[in-house]
Amino acid sequence: MAMKRMTPEMAALLAERFRALGEPARLQIMHKLRDGEQTVSALVEATELSTANVSKHLQVLFATGFVTRRKDGVCVYYALASKDVFKLCDIMCGQLDADAVERRRVLAER
Repeated sequence: MAMKRMTPEMAALLAERFRALGEPARLQIMHKLRDGEQTVSALVEATELSTANVSKHLQVLFATGFVTRRKDGVCVYYALASKDVFKLCDIMCGQLDADAVERRRVLAER
């Protein structure tokens, strides 16, 4: 894939999205949404975060385009806008695993 020139506007939008991913609670919520759409109540139960906290994080995730929402009567259902974000997570988790292996190797040599 060819690298595109990153304009200042693109850099600002990208940084905003990375900031949204920089909060562990948001990653936890997104991980729970990987199984399918859920209500705030279901996410509160699954994450053990407070209702206010889950709602706040869902607002950020919605504003940055990571989740969608639909209303059905009095319930609002949230879902991942795309599972592509997990490609980035998988890359980073692989790097963390590799780093852990290297640290163990270095410590074993001491």
